[in-house]
Parts: sequence; structure tokens; C-alpha cells
Amino acid sequence: MSWIDIPNDSDFSIYNIPFGIFSGPHGKKRIGTRIGDIVVDLEAAADTGLFGDIDIDPDVFESTKLNPFIRQGKKITNAVRERLQATFADENSILKNHPKVFFKLEEVQMHLPVDTKDYTDFYSSIDHATNVGIMFRDPENALLPNWRHLPVGYHGRASSIIPSGVNIHRPKGQTKPADGPPVFGPCRLLDFELEMAFILGKDTELGSNITTEDAPDHIFGMVIFNDWSARDIQKWEYIPLGPFLGKSFASSISPWVVTMEALEFAKVEGQKQDPEVLPYLQYSGLHHYDIQLQVGLTPKASSETMICNSNYKHMYWNMVQQLAHHTVNGCNINIGDMMASGTISGPEKGSYGSMLELCWGGKREVHLDDGGIRKFLKDHDTITMYGHAGKGNKRVGFGEVQTMILPAT
Repeated sequence: MSWIDIPNDSDFSIYNIPFGIFSGPHGKKRIGTRIGDIVVDLEAAADTGLFGDIDIDPDVFESTKLNPFIRQGKKITNAVRERLQATFADENSILKNHPKVFFKLEEVQMHLPVDTKDYTDFYSSIDHATNVGIMFRDPENALLPNWRHLPVGYHGRASSIIPSGVNIHRPKGQTKPADGPPVFGPCRLLDFELEMAFILGKDTELGSNITTEDAPDHIFGMVIFNDWSARDIQKWEYIPLGPFLGKSFASSISPWVVTMEALEFAKVEGQKQDPEVLPYLQYSGLHHYDIQLQVGLTPKASSETMICNSNYKHMYWNMVQQLAHHTVNGCNINIGDMMASGTISGPEKGSYGSMLELCWGGKREVHLDDGGIRKFLKDHDTITMYGHAGKGNKRVGFGEVQTMILPAT
């Protein structure tokens, strides 16, 4: 379907056309898109006149973050995406005469795609919340009384969001042994959390709110989100105000922002919410997405084991409900703000989106293909998350977010 060679199993088919920030051999950060294993320089593409009849300032493509591009609004950003799809399918494309527009994947470095002022993490997977409740509270009443009535969330640390390929050091902090006073040292129970995050595409004023009906117009696109968690630090610190140092040391994201328009075909029905939610959380239409997710664990000098196979469709609370709840009190939002789903777990053991659940709080072992065993993560382990939606001949994916754990400093 394109004059560009696209592998059959590529996440970056002509149906995708995501946006991100890259630098090539020139070292300059700029906006690009990806098709197959080719990165396309949108500033150079604009210089050819490709977007000449679209009402967008070509200087936008020189930005080192996507925020100015997103600010153009969906009418413009969708027009750019559709023009790219059309030119990649056109054997007579003007871009064929401009090879400097294209870079091989191995020639580029990817960077954070957006300037994120605020980041919120939700807790919206009923399977995950139930598992945690069974492990740490009453198995008969695993969910707290508010859980089915509102999308539980907390404000995270935007400054420590990092792109795929940036490795992290094992965090340090206070922990509390069962039989003694608090101690300080490296985290012993380091964990990943498999999440998706959506990126906001409009600013709002303080005191305003977004309805579930209007929410889709405020959501630009999505990334895979690994919300790292120091379980032992978090366990000691979180009462009474919730996550702090156990969560703020790092969150890793996939570098390409996949637009909501590219994921339109992946919409599915969500599970029935019981009891019925309050009117401001009610919605119409399809707002859950069938996105297959995987987590791979690779020990140092060894091979990767797929330890989790899950799906974003398992979420109980969807994005429009999360955004409506977030703003119902008048909280304002900004372009580039990120809102993460919370750990995505399915109903089966192999679909649990964290080591905490896979090892059931340390009571079980996770067996690796090389014969190794894990309960929580070790130094020099690499965690890679993958995600894609597929239907018929369409495949739209996110690539990967990959991070190695380095020893504590």
C-alpha cells in the first residue's frame, strides 16, 4: 500500500503515522513521524511544499517538543497526518525527490515527545485493584468503598518522565523491616507497572470542567507508560497521603505518540459498571480500546522472557471518565499533560501487569526461559513493554519502551 518498504508486522504501518521528537546525525531535535523503519523529518517535508495548502506555520515543525504542533488543533494535525498517509501511498509523491527527508531508524535518537507540566496516575484496572486488595486487605472486600464510584488517582512527578532507552538507577529510601526500626538503603522490591497514558491536546481555564462528551476532543494521543515502583519504600511511606518517593524516581514512556484517530478502529465495548455511576461519569459510544500489551524481562547477557500478556480493553474506567473526573472540581489542564491508566491487569495470572501480582507479593516465583527465577527485579534486568492494535489488515502500534535497571548510586 506504500512505495516505502514496510515490514508486514510493523507497528508503524500506513494506518498509524504517529508523531515524535527525534535528532539525526545533525544533532538537532525536530518533529518527525515514522513509517516502517523510516523516520521522516517533517520540517524537511514542509520545505518541499507538502503542507502548503494546510493552514499551519512551517516553523512549527522546527519545535523541540510536540506542544506547538498539538496546539494547532485536531483539524490541522489530522490534515497533516492524512496528507502524510496520502503521500506515502502516492507513487508520484514529491518526497521521492527529496531523500534528505528520510532517516533510517538506526540513524536517529528519540527524545521526550512533549513538554509535560503535570502528570496524573489513575488506578483504573479492576483486576489489578482486586489483586492488590486481596494481598494486603480483606479478600472478601478487596476493593475500597469508593473504587466503583470514581476513578481513583493521584498527582505524580512530571520531571522524572523519561523516554525509552534512558536507564534508571535503583532508587534508595526508607524501608521498614517487619522486626525492627526503619532503615535507609537501596530498594529491594523494585517493580514495573504496565500502563498506557494519554496526552492532552487542549488547555482549559481554572474553574472549568470537561464532560465525557467533550473529552475526546481534548485527547491528542497515547503512549505506553512504565510507572516504576519501589514497593518496599512505598509500603512504609504511603499512609496517610499515598505514593511519594516510591513512585517519583522514574516513569518511562514509548517515544512515538499514536493519535486517537489512528486507534479509531480499535474501539470496543467496556465492561458493565455496577453500581451505575453518577451522571457526570456517564458516557455514550465506545471509549475502550483493544490494544494488546506485552512485557518482556531480559537479564544481563541473557535472552528475553515474555512475562505478561495483557490488554488495555480490561480497564474498568476509561479515558473520558478519567478526564471528566479529573476536571469536575475545576482543575485546569495543559497541552502536553499526561494521564496514565494505572497498572493494566487482566483476569488471568499471565495477564497481571506488575511483578507484585505475578509473584503474588513474593509468595510465588516467576520462571524465566534461561532458567532464572524472579520475584522482584534485579540490577541489570531490562524491562521492555510492547503494544499494538490489530484488526484485519490493519496494525497500529507503539513500538516499545525499554529500560535497564542500574545499581543504586
